[in-house]
This record gives sequence, C-alpha cells and structure tokens, in this order.
Amino acid sequence: MSFHSMWAELLPVGRSSASGGYRRFAWTAADADCRAWFREQAEARGLAYEVDRNGNQWAWLGDPSAGNAVVTGSHLDSVPDGGAFDGPLGVVSAFAALDELRHRGARITRPLGIVNFGDEEGARFGLACVGSRLTSGALTVEQAHRLTDGDGITLPQAMEAAGHDPDAIGPDPERLDRIGAFVELHVEQGRALDLSGDRIGVASAIWPHGRWRFDFRGEANHAGTTRLADRRDPMLSYAETVLAARREAELAGAVATFGKIAVEPNGVNAIPSLVRGWLDSRAADQASLDTVVTGIEKAAREYAAAHGVDLDVVRESFTPVVEFDHALRDELGRILGSDTELKVPVLGTGAGHDAGILSGRVPTAMLFVRNPTGVSHSPAESATEDDCVAGVNALAVVLEGLART
Repeated sequence: MSFHSMWAELLPVGRSSASGGYRRFAWTAADADCRAWFREQAEARGLAYEVDRNGNQWAWLGDPSAGNAVVTGSHLDSVPDGGAFDGPLGVVSAFAALDELRHRGARITRPLGIVNFGDEEGARFGLACVGSRLTSGALTVEQAHRLTDGDGITLPQAMEAAGHDPDAIGPDPERLDRIGAFVELHVEQGRALDLSGDRIGVASAIWPHGRWRFDFRGEANHAGTTRLADRRDPMLSYAETVLAARREAELAGAVATFGKIAVEPNGVNAIPSLVRGWLDSRAADQASLDTVVTGIEKAAREYAAAHGVDLDVVRESFTPVVEFDHALRDELGRILGSDTELKVPVLGTGAGHDAGILSGRVPTAMLFVRNPTGVSHSPAESATEDDCVAGVNALAVVLEGLART
C-alpha cells in the first residue's frame, strides 16, 4: 500500500466536521479506530504485532529479542482540533519506508520495529507522552493512576473501558534494552526548513519545557449588583498574568502560552470564584526558561494581591533540555549526505516528542519534514506531497543504513 493510500485511509479518522481538526484522544473511540488501522497495516505486511503493558503498539520485522533493534514511528493521537500531520506522518512514513526497503530488496540484518506510542499529546489527561513516560519509568504507576480527564475519569478507568489492563502498566526496561536506535520522523512544527529551502532536517535538541497550573481564587458574586470596588475578581489577575507571560517571553527570547482555562462557576452574570489557567513555556536553555517562569509567577502574585485574590502555582510537568545522541545524529547526517542529494540541516525544536522521553534510555534521533507555513496543532497544519515522499525516502535510507550495520 502506498503512502498516499495509507494517508487517505487514515485521514477521516477522528476528524471533526465542525472544525476540520482532529479529536483523537487517548482511549476513546477515535483512538481505537487509529489503533485498529495500525494493527491492520502491521498484519497486512506479515509483521509481528503486539501491544505492550502500557498500551503502545509495535510491529516487528525480525525477532526483537535478538536485541540492537532499529525502531521508528511516532503517535496517532492529537491535540484538540489538531492537524493531520503531527504524529501520524511519522507512523504512516514508517510503514511506507518499510515498503520501500522491501521493494528494492534492501538487506536488513537487525530487527526493525514500528511503534505507535499512546497518549503522546496529553489532550485527555493533561500529561504529554504518557505511553513513553510509563515505558521509560519517567512516570510512575502511582502518578499515572492519579491522572484524570475533564469528566473525572481516571486513566486506569479509561484504559480498562478500552479493553486494556491498567494493572499491567509500568516501566518496561527489558523492551527498551532491545532497542539499539530509535528514529522518529515528524512534521516540523515551525518554519526553519521553509526559510532555508530544505525538505528534510535532523534534530539537534528539544528545548526544555513544562506546564504550570495557576489557580486564582477570588469570591463569587453577582455581576450586576456588586460594586467594582467590592469585588475579588480572579479573572482580572489571570488576564494581567497572560499579558505578563507575553512580556517575559519576549524579553528572554522564549515562548510562553496560556492556552487552556477553566472558570467557576462559569456563569455570564457571575463574578468567578476560581480561574484556573495552564501555562506552557519553553526556551532554548534552562536559565532562560527559569527566568521566564519566575517572572510570570512574580507578576501573577503581585496582581493577585492587588485584587485580593489567592494564588496557587503547581508545576504539572517538566522536561529538561534533550540533546539527541550525537553519534546517532551524525550518523543520520552521514547516511543522508552520502546516499541522497539532500542537504540536511541540523536544527533545534521547541516541541516535545516521544524521542525526547526515550533519549535517556535509548539512542534517539529525529528527522523533520518541511512545513510550509510553520502552523501546527491546528487544522491548517500542512506538508506537501512531494515533501512527504521525500521524508519517506530519507527515512528508508536511514533505516537501511542503520539496520544493515
């Protein structure tokens, strides 16, 4: 099956007719359809298919127990109303690259695996890369069991409802020990390649990044009868903090975003009692990130005090800077430089990935495919067919170069 036919088959799954974006959230019906598609692709190629203890899907050419396996893949879930390419491009390209290797009779001497990591985006339970975090031990079983969605459903409850045993989750060191290299192909979430005119890039590092929850607690009251001077309105403190986040990020050359908010009691004619906002911040280095987040929190506390509002700040997740394995990164550059006519620049990224989570346990690397607009986490996310095919070909060359050594 060609890249184009696979892409067309997967494209409608979990797509919202209202927004045109995707709602493929972990352990939902749309997620189940994506997982069924992955299994069908694996079985159609005669690959050994399995689901690990944390719900990640694997397809194997060769015996993974032999060790030193080369693995590629990404994820199939999405952010709310996300784009088609973030994650699925890496999975579809993995199957297409394997097809290309078989077509030209490539000699593969190491086990070759394709993976779909579960719940990479964290759209349902609020924590990114749950599948790879559990597998690597970066997320404990106890922490995982405390994760809940907006309806109060816990991660174990959701997994059980989807037919997966939640009591089995946990670190999987034996599985990771079998992997000699993991290469994740991903659409670029930015415009570096578009600006340089290159189709394919190799990742150097992932910026340190994290998520912080800001709880502004005031006093609920009547919107029509409460004097402005008598109000303890947490929405004012929140709004001022959003502006402060933009200022602090600009000063540090970083990014900071309040992209999610919850309000109680959430009535048009009611002053809120609680405004809960989630901050996502990322920077090129740890010192810059610390400066940004510290500055935002300091400003938030000043605004809260001025309006008689209480404030709690909780760091919900954090990932330090990830320097991808230099030897593997250089090997990708060497393979692509000698076997293709592509000029392959090396670039950093502010987006987190499963490859970053696994990097502490497995040599990892990433390939980026050009995104002509730089838009991501949006229905407008895009990549041209020619660039997608170039990505498949680059991945095939890399897999062949690694798997025959």
